[in-house]
Formats: sequence, C-alpha cells, structure tokens
Amino acid sequence: MKYEIWLNQWLIYYVKPYVKERTYQKYSRQVALHIIPKIGGYEMEQLSAVILQEFVVSLSEKGLAPNSVNGVITVIKSSLEYAVKIDLLAKHYGDCIRRPKACEKVIECFSKEEQRQIEGCVLGNKSSRFFGVVLCLYTGLRIGELLALKWTDIDLQKGFLKVEKSCHDTWTEIGYCKIIDTPKTESSKRIIPLPEKLIAHLKDLKKGASGEYVIEGKLIYGVSVRSYQKSFEQLLKRLNISHRGFHSLRHTFATRALECGMDVKTLAEILGHKNPTVTLKRYAHSMIEHKVEMMNRLGKFLQ
Repeated sequence: MKYEIWLNQWLIYYVKPYVKERTYQKYSRQVALHIIPKIGGYEMEQLSAVILQEFVVSLSEKGLAPNSVNGVITVIKSSLEYAVKIDLLAKHYGDCIRRPKACEKVIECFSKEEQRQIEGCVLGNKSSRFFGVVLCLYTGLRIGELLALKWTDIDLQKGFLKVEKSCHDTWTEIGYCKIIDTPKTESSKRIIPLPEKLIAHLKDLKKGASGEYVIEGKLIYGVSVRSYQKSFEQLLKRLNISHRGFHSLRHTFATRALECGMDVKTLAEILGHKNPTVTLKRYAHSMIEHKVEMMNRLGKFLQ
C-alpha cells in the first residue's frame, strides 16, 4: 500500500474520532503540506531509515522551524506504528529518525510599569470589552479559556472561577467561526480563586452584562479569538508599548505570582500545568527584575 493511501485512512479512522478537532486539522495540514508531496508516493515497505531521515533533513533545509519539523516526525511515527499494529507493515523505521533540537520558546512578559499602564487604560475605559485583559493578568487564563468563559462559570459569592471550556477560531463549511471545546489538557480543567479587588470589578461588569459570555461581542458566541487578539494589539499600540502576543498576559501573571512569593505547586495548579516541574522550567528564568532585587538585598551584607 502506498503511504499516501494509508495516511488518509489513518487520519480518518485512527485520529479524527479520538482527538480534538484542532489536533486533527493540524495533523491533516502536516500530511497534506509536507508528507504526501515528498514521500506519499512510496510503498510503505520502501520507507527506509535513510529515506525518512533525508526527508526530515530536507524540511529543515527549507527553513521549517525545529518545532514544526518535530510535529511532522510525530505524525510519521504514529502513522507507521499503527500500520505495524494492524499488520499492514512488518516493521517501521520511525524510531530511527533523529529529531532537530527544539527551540525553547522565549518567555515574554510585561514590566510592572507596563502592567500599570495597561490596567489603568482598561479600568478607565467605559467599554467592558477590554476587561478580559485585566482578568488574564490576575488569573493566568489562556485567551481561548477567557473567551469561552460564561457568567455561570464564576461564583462571585465564593470568589471562584471554573475553567471547563476553551475555544478557537477555524474555517468550516459555513465559513469562519468560533469553536467551543474542552480545555487544552485534562489538567487545564481547574478552579481559580479570585482576588477580592477583581471580584468587585466583576460584580460591576455583570450588572451591565447583556449576554451569557463574560467578554461580550457582536456575535452570539461572544468575541472571536482573532478579533480579540487584534483589539489587544491596538491597545498596546495606543499605549506605545512594544508588541507582545496575548499569551504574554499569562506569562506576566505567572511572573508576578512568583515575585509575590507564591509557591510553584500552587501556581502550577492555577495555570493548569500537569506538574510543578513544567512551571518551574518555564518561568524560573523570566524574573529578572526580582532577581536583581534579591541580589541587591544580598549585597547589603557586603562589608
């Protein structure tokens, strides 16, 4: 069987029914854009270790980022493993592929002064649309979690916020729309205690709410992800703050939390990380202002 035929069968019967729609779409793009054009014409028995490695190296030489190349390798390995499991293939060489070294993502967060500017602008604005920015700064919500948040997910009396849904934008048969889905991982389902000052702002926001979503928009399902990202970009431009992605709000929350002395285990649970090691690895190096302050405090002992 040609690899192209198996890839399409694998996607339909072994991937689509068991993963999120977003994951299925990502795998489908990798198959269509990278794998089928280059090695889809091979019979599966012909896919030797050398052929697979040459293909992977060619992706890097074309300028594909290491993380993207690793994503393609994951698809190849998984598809070939299933072919072996169901006896379509006697042996596969996916395990022989050498992966490029993945790039560690740079953690970008806002300085304390930039955070004060953002908060001042948002809270001084009569529009409730931007309040999600402040909400993310004090809860660490991802943008998909924020825009899927309904008032029924917030208990203002007890001061808790439940994360049980997320969302993303996608193209469907009826056009561009917002898809409500489960959170990124099982550990992403969580309960976040709300700071008292934030509760007061949320109560005011709820009084003027006209829909079920906390962040309202013109659409019945609130605001689309891309639309909110663009609004955030415009907000930064208005404040003359250098561009950073919306996810930087989550990074800023984590950094401020560590600076305030929050223990890593608690922070990991609030962020929805699987374990504290992920949190520590990701954020321990991002606290440069705090490190300077601590080192200067230590330096006072110098005679």
